Amino acid sequence: MTRSPIIARSLSSLHRARTELGKRNATLALVPTMGALHDGHVSLVRLAKRRAQKVAVSIFVNPTQFAAHEDLGSYPRTWKEDLARLKAEGVDLIWNPDVKTMYPDGFATRVAPEGPALAGLEDKFRPHFFGGVATVVAKLFAQVRPDMALFGEKDFQQLKVVTRMARDLDLGVKVIGGAIIRERDGLAMSSRNVYLSPDQRSTAPVLFRTLKATAKRMRDGDNFKAALSDGADLIRQAGFALDYLEARHAETLEPISSLNDGPVRLLVAAKIGTTRLIDNIKA
Repeated sequence: MTRSPIIARSLSSLHRARTELGKRNATLALVPTMGALHDGHVSLVRLAKRRAQKVAVSIFVNPTQFAAHEDLGSYPRTWKEDLARLKAEGVDLIWNPDVKTMYPDGFATRVAPEGPALAGLEDKFRPHFFGGVATVVAKLFAQVRPDMALFGEKDFQQLKVVTRMARDLDLGVKVIGGAIIRERDGLAMSSRNVYLSPDQRSTAPVLFRTLKATAKRMRDGDNFKAALSDGADLIRQAGFALDYLEARHAETLEPISSLNDGPVRLLVAAKIGTTRLIDNIKA
């Protein structure tokens, strides 16, 4: 019979649980989430279990990374389903604070990331986002005190921002990226996919197909600008409002113009209806 995880909702209960889990010098991995868990999250939990002796998952819908016009109020919240998934995976601890616990009255300190956080990708369209992400992740690292933390590569710029922050601030947490988990038709799994209408859902895999086709053209020696321009046209013709389709250095996120400029990541963000989707692949 699978045992239930410890559920902590206050800092005092979290600290007691952390002390218990840390006995015999057991290593602890953290998987930070906003809930509405899908198979992509589960893949991170399973990777965490391979890397560490104990696994904690945080579930917190972080208000500081949402702008006023974004979907904080309607963001999917599926606690019962999430708990069942995490219990089935044998997670040791769930950290599920409320907003007052994370941001008590008088809270006045925030992390202002630079470097990959100012790459002109997500930050161009969501300028508030990475400050909110960096602040809440720094707090989660301080609260849970994990040895390592796992983030999905779907949010590739976020992964680079958190990795840089942990390194720059000497937080003592190893940040590990987990591969994107996709639906059978290639759509990257995301909690926001539930917003898609049936027609939009059938169109959504165009993003992944376009990334693959664009990467192939680049590997075959085509001009980068032409490949990206044609890919952008395909995405728009499918009915998306395109924010960006970019080729960037996979570590620094600096713009590049050739496969010789270093490891290349293709990144895309586009909206279909009211739902904004992001994706990326290695070129």
